[in-house]
This record gives sequence, structure tokens and C-alpha cells, in this order.
Amino acid sequence: MPIAHVNGGHIHYQIEGPAHAHGLVLSNSLGTNFAMWDAQMPELRKHFRVLRYDTRGHGQSEVTPGPYSFEQLGRDVLALADETDIGHFSFCGLSMGGVTGMWLGIHAGKRLHKLVLCSTGAKIGNDEIWDARIETVRKGGTKSIAAGAMERWFTQQFREREPQTVERIKHMVESTSTEGFIACCEALREADFRESISAIRTPTLVISGTHDSGTSPADGKFLAKQIAGARYVELDAAHLSNIEQRDRFTQEVSDFLRASSVSAAS
Repeated sequence: MPIAHVNGGHIHYQIEGPAHAHGLVLSNSLGTNFAMWDAQMPELRKHFRVLRYDTRGHGQSEVTPGPYSFEQLGRDVLALADETDIGHFSFCGLSMGGVTGMWLGIHAGKRLHKLVLCSTGAKIGNDEIWDARIETVRKGGTKSIAAGAMERWFTQQFREREPQTVERIKHMVESTSTEGFIACCEALREADFRESISAIRTPTLVISGTHDSGTSPADGKFLAKQIAGARYVELDAAHLSNIEQRDRFTQEVSDFLRASSVSAAS
């Protein structure tokens, strides 16, 4: 798999799809890597030049010294897009990846065709939640929080129905660098786009999971209300709706990205 040296770090990525198709960047959640998008790829790579990457500190990307910021993570995306000759692109991010998408929408909107914000919020959690998680991971590594994450990320019905899928995602969390995880937690602790999210002018789709306790439907509805013309979709899932409701999620994202901007924002 390719590694690009961009923005002061080595970023692991994969690019698939027709060479001259519109670009689409997918951004992973905290504690996962770009394989979390595997279920979406058969459909999306038919229509787009799809760039997946491991967020700095995750997967096979470099664990540079933290704390990180979303300006840094957003500039990673812009530099990687330049490195892979994707000038303008659509962006789909889930959870932490969605916050990166917000930064891009606010600060680099001219580079974006469309924006998809999934299972995310303009302000996720609070200092106490993030400080406690950081301390737990610092003491016990990412393995100490992996099982609890699965209970939040998937409904009980899905955990019982697809235990192998849940185990695969759990392994992703357990394999994530302690230092990289903490550095991204610190970025999430500081991120607050509640006052600036309305600056986004890119046609936007917001996807929430009905049973998501970390980034609730209320968080998604706030985004959709603040971003002019945004469309809101709610799926019968917890946090990782792209996995729990993979077919509906993929169809919603594909339909939105392939529609004209006028109809998408109506």
C-alpha cells in the first residue's frame, strides 16, 4: 500500500476507481483505519476516484508527536489530495472523520464538491469525557477501551447477528497506537465548530444513527440546521452506521454524491 510524506508525516493511503472520475475522500473514525469503508468500496469505486487513508496516528500512518489538531488533520487531507492529483473532491467522514470534514468545509470549501458528515457533531463530548478516556488509554492501552466501544458503536441486535464483523472492528481499535489514539482524542477535546459550522456552503448530507449515544441524532440535526441546504438522513443503527446499515448507508451516500448539486441541496 502507498505511503505519502505530506504535512510533516507519513500517511498510508489507497486509491481506487476510474482515473478520470470525480475524486472522493473517505475519512475513518477514531480507533479504526481505512478498512472500515470496505463495505462501501464496491459501489463507490464504480463512480468515483476513491481515496482512503489512515488518519495520522492510526493504522499504518505515522504516529507523529501529539497533540493533534483538526487544522493539522485537515491539511493532511489537502496535501494527500494534491499528492494523488485530486484537485477538487467530495469528502465523506464518520465521527472523527466527520470533524475533519467540518474543518475542510469551513476552511477549504473551494476544494470540495460535496460533503458527507456521518455520526458526528460540531462539539463531541466534553473535557471530562475526553480526559477520562485519555487517562484510561494511557494506563491500559487501546485494548482497555475496545470492548466498551463495541457496545456503543453497534446495537445489541447487530452484535448478536454479526459477531465476526464486530470482532474485526474491535481488533482495529486494539491495534491502534496508544499515542496516536490519545493525540486524536486531544484534537477532539478541543474541537468546537458550533459557532462556525454555518460558514459551510458546500452541498452537505448529514447521516445519524438512531441509537448512537456518542453523536446523537440531535447532534446531526443541529449540523443539518446550521448548514444551509443540508439534507438529513437517520439510519436504524448505532455509531458505525456505514457497517451496521451498510446497504442503506452506501445507497444514500452514492445517490447524494451522484445527484446534481441543486437537487442535493434542495
